[in-house]
Amino acid sequence: MLEQCEGSHAVAAAIALSRPEVICAYPISPQTHIVEGLGEMVKSGALTRCEFINVESEFAALSVAIGASAAGARAYTATASQGLLYMAEAVYNASGLGLPIVMTVANRAIGAPINIWNDHTDSMSMRDAGWLQLFAETNQEALDLHIQAFKIAEELSLPVMVCMDGFILTHAYERVDMPEQAQVDSFLPPYEPRQVLDPAEPITIGAMVGPEAFTEVRYLAHAKQMQALELIPQIAAEFKAEFQRDSGGLIKTYLLGDADTIVIALGSVLGTIKDTVDDLRSTGEKIGVLGITSFRPFPIEAIRSATQNAKRIVVVEKCLAVGIGGIVSRDVRSAVQNRPQPVLCVVAGLGGRAITKASLSKMLLQAIADKLELLTFLDLDWQIVNRVLAREKLQRRSGPVAEGILRDMGAVASKVG
Repeated sequence: MLEQCEGSHAVAAAIALSRPEVICAYPISPQTHIVEGLGEMVKSGALTRCEFINVESEFAALSVAIGASAAGARAYTATASQGLLYMAEAVYNASGLGLPIVMTVANRAIGAPINIWNDHTDSMSMRDAGWLQLFAETNQEALDLHIQAFKIAEELSLPVMVCMDGFILTHAYERVDMPEQAQVDSFLPPYEPRQVLDPAEPITIGAMVGPEAFTEVRYLAHAKQMQALELIPQIAAEFKAEFQRDSGGLIKTYLLGDADTIVIALGSVLGTIKDTVDDLRSTGEKIGVLGITSFRPFPIEAIRSATQNAKRIVVVEKCLAVGIGGIVSRDVRSAVQNRPQPVLCVVAGLGGRAITKASLSKMLLQAIADKLELLTFLDLDWQIVNRVLAREKLQRRSGPVAEGILRDMGAVASKVG
């Protein structure tokens, strides 16, 4: 059924349709509307056979989800930004214990300085924690990915993060095709845990493991991620058969057939990139787009195959590994290693900065002309950066960087001297 609704409410509806048994909630923007919506459904009786638990922190939210999942319940939570960092110990515990928790990450920048707007730094910080990470381009895809995530998680007994851009998707109103409960029930069977705490059959979960077995434990976590490379496309095909739309999978491609230049990205920015590519195509440029849905596990073979005929690859990413550069681009380079194609990293949209068609078009024309650096910061104000660097060179007590930048921009009052 077609419905116009906020992205957060669409996700809340998808979670409810998936029949969770325990929802653990702690508010942090921009995911709050999701758990608020679920709380209202539980309170009103619209979502039954589900315990909604308010906790005192994000760490507690995931810890409760771990306990619920270990006891055999279908468990869900959501977070963002500093909240995900506060969960970090529990994030690793959930995957190390092999618990099929589904968690929404409403992607938001990490401070300091404080920033509530969107980029991908938060989920990227947990990229090696053993969770599957699926990125949504639209609110429809966010809705669909959550339903698929429960099935993927429970088949593999691994936790899944569904990542959607904070505010850009969570607070945007779009038309979505909301499935019926019967459809979701047909696609997603009742939860049958692969492991469960049962007093009748006592076992230990999370026991101490020494050097004699820890490598094998970690390898098996890797092996499950490799299994997910096969399972994710399979679940996406089953979803298409049931709901009659493509959603999920490892990657998605757009105009790659004859493309000399391929742009790779994750999340909602793909829409703006596709519009930009359409404009460049109209002027004769052979350019296409590859969207990564599954960031973990990373689809090396799928990316390698899809980019084999390109002359150059441009990775637009909303994250930065300080001290080295791009995160996604490094993984892409590993996928296309031993090829002559340059993989150009463009860091964009940090802290919610707008990524415009004009800036993308200018940057892509530079790439096509082979004039783009290996690492580029889209729309970086070099005048401000150089001013700060010069001041730090001259003054030992040059003050906090963020405050200095804002003062230079006239956003805060100048120091009275």
